[in-house]
Amino acid sequence: MRFFKLSIAALVFSIGAIFSAHALDRQLSEEEVAIINEISAHHSAVEQMAGRFIQLDSAGNRAEGIFYIKRPEKIRFKYAPPSREEVVSVGRGFYVLDRKEKTKFAYPQHRVPLRQFLSDQIDLFQTNITDVTKTEEMIAISVSDETPIGLVSVTMIFDLATKELNQWTLTEPNGNEVTFSIYDVTTDIDIPKSYFYIPADYKSRSE
Repeated sequence: MRFFKLSIAALVFSIGAIFSAHALDRQLSEEEVAIINEISAHHSAVEQMAGRFIQLDSAGNRAEGIFYIKRPEKIRFKYAPPSREEVVSVGRGFYVLDRKEKTKFAYPQHRVPLRQFLSDQIDLFQTNITDVTKTEEMIAISVSDETPIGLVSVTMIFDLATKELNQWTLTEPNGNEVTFSIYDVTTDIDIPKSYFYIPADYKSRSE
């Protein structure tokens, strides 16, 4: 369960907005400001997205699967076998579903870092940017947030040409990390409402 709960924070941390006392210790260049604004505008224009992901953590655990995002407020990450887990948001919070046990674990949306990325408009300057690094091919933007488990940081890597998000790494207060890489992403898709559904017969479970 812990692997998947941390995964929730990691996958949503990459797609939202946060606030914290730890700020960038330098002034951004005009070029960096322009690029970050372009990234915000690009992702604000994307209403639906689907693709595949690979997830790795510090302990060497590996998981993969497919994901669907339909803004506002809907997300589904379905892990491939042998896992039976899914992470689903239907706008009323996030849930970890166990397809084998037919159970659900509620993870309130207001407790999820960067949750505002699922809103209609995205503005990365409304997040707490702590570092920006640019190369010829990519730009890495680091942000941090105070969460129920302490200060959490994440570094998002965007393709400089397309402004697409390719990878993000979340770091917990204790130093543990979870890295997501996404590929085969498409935005030319109409995702059915049924993809963001929690079966009525799934029983609630505690941590």
